[in-house]
Amino acid sequence: MAKHKFTRVLTYVKPYWASVILNIVFNLMAIFFSLFSFALVVPFLNLLFTTNAIEAVAKPEFALNSQFLLQYLNYIMSNLIIKHGHYYALVFICLVLLVSFLLRNTGRFLACYFMANIRAGAVHDLRRDIYNKILILPLSFYGKQRKGDVMARITTDVQEIEISILNYLEMLTKEPLTIIVYFGFMVSLSPKLTLFVLAVLPLAALLIGKVGKMLKKESKENQKQLGGMISTIEETISGLRIIKGFNAIQYSSEKFEEQNSTYSKLLRSVQRKRDMSSPMSEFLSAIVVIIVLWFGGQLILGGNSSISAADFVTYIVVFSQIISPAKSFSQGYYCVQKGIASAERVFEILDAEEVITEKEKPIRINEFKQNIEYRNVFFRYNKDDVLKDINLKIGKGKLIALVGESGGGKSTMADLLPRFYDVCEGQILIDGHDIRNYKISDIRGLMGIVTQESILFNDTVFNNIAFGMENVSREAVIEAAKIANAHDFISTMEHGYDTLIGDRGMNLSGGQRQRLSIARAVLKNPPILILDEATSSLDTESERLVQDALSKVMEQRTSIVIAHRLSTIQYADEIIVLQKGQIVERGKHDELIAKGGIYKKLTDLQSFN
Repeated sequence: MAKHKFTRVLTYVKPYWASVILNIVFNLMAIFFSLFSFALVVPFLNLLFTTNAIEAVAKPEFALNSQFLLQYLNYIMSNLIIKHGHYYALVFICLVLLVSFLLRNTGRFLACYFMANIRAGAVHDLRRDIYNKILILPLSFYGKQRKGDVMARITTDVQEIEISILNYLEMLTKEPLTIIVYFGFMVSLSPKLTLFVLAVLPLAALLIGKVGKMLKKESKENQKQLGGMISTIEETISGLRIIKGFNAIQYSSEKFEEQNSTYSKLLRSVQRKRDMSSPMSEFLSAIVVIIVLWFGGQLILGGNSSISAADFVTYIVVFSQIISPAKSFSQGYYCVQKGIASAERVFEILDAEEVITEKEKPIRINEFKQNIEYRNVFFRYNKDDVLKDINLKIGKGKLIALVGESGGGKSTMADLLPRFYDVCEGQILIDGHDIRNYKISDIRGLMGIVTQESILFNDTVFNNIAFGMENVSREAVIEAAKIANAHDFISTMEHGYDTLIGDRGMNLSGGQRQRLSIARAVLKNPPILILDEATSSLDTESERLVQDALSKVMEQRTSIVIAHRLSTIQYADEIIVLQKGQIVERGKHDELIAKGGIYKKLTDLQSFN
């Protein structure tokens, strides 16, 4: 499972294959010049510590092994000393080392340069896919998920994937290449000694693997706890008025402190295990180096070694350089385990079922011609039916009002029309076709929605009215605002239509927010209008202005109105009374009053209040 998640994260690297290749090329360049620098150790030592006259060394025959490289460097150095003296040779070696280190670090920089492109691109694509999925997922998904946890997945979890897994990509390309090239050099220098090294190293890897498994489990729990904290913070900010009003500051503080303490405890445990990787791998590496020194030293002292003492020094220097990439590799393993825990949480979002799906070849619709029909509709969120056997036909241009007690199914019935949810049984038809056969964006394009809670964004007045529409002129926005009775109060604002309205429109009153929502619906100019208790939370004056605006908007449009105040729907073409998910009464206002049923009781209760 973990391997699958890691491989899946790597699919986001695929589009950047050119940068991957360039990263490998420049890593090889850095590795080659790094190895070349270490290969100069033996001739450099010979130069410094040989006081006797240097004898000419024969030029070795070309071969693809480390022995040729070392012998060739000895050949060059001996000739330089014989012809120009020790100091000239010393200056020459220093210059060669300088150029070698320059080229090595140039390679390292360019490898990192292209790796940055891979990492940034992969994270960008992953975050884009999650956000797009969040937009597509049905509203029912968010009924089961905490908002803060979803936010944590697209922010902190994606960041953890970048830090833990995509950072590891550098090690995944560079460190194995370093180890392979260096081991190749060591094998060609002394196969017997290298075989011994390979027998000792797996023991260290086994210890590292065990700690990594524990880290992954704790990391997933840690991220889940962080999501809960973010959710609590978001709820606290949104409900601060209630928290203060109900003297719940101490309660809220204690609740957050409990979550915070649990998170801190988990975080300490994760970090300690991760921090343990460095000293543990360093200690294990030191043990391996000491064992190799002991084993190699015995071979040389016993005269059983195929390499000289000077070459053995080179061997140990090169082998010591494998310790660093091996150590990085082990640390990277810990990081990957932590990152995979975040990847699992991210892919839970990406793999969430899209309940509201579109047919491969949907019918296109750009105008509403005849009627809307609810035919034998049943709907349930969980087990119990919220709507039962709903049959209703709404003709074009008609005003239909849905009334009834809270929880009766009014909002659910309206939400089924733009396919926020899909019916469990039965059909909803527009112009004779099941809405599930239409393109989803086309259906929603026919509708304007004004809800009880005005959904506004932290942007300008203009952009809130023109939300979701392109190439909208200022004149059209102003005209829509006038129809919605919003132009007058907008004109008095500091920057008019360019005024920022704050988070959720907090700088506006309830009536002003609602009139902006209506202006947005007016500008869209939809043939079908859904009004979900659009005036229920307003004061009398605001309600009058909003109701006046709604009357203008509903002219010559098909309107479905969910009404809390029954006085606002007396002139509806048909009033539908819902009770426990069923239509119990229907008709015009006067007819229902004369019947003396549930509608009559509801109007009497409101008149009494």
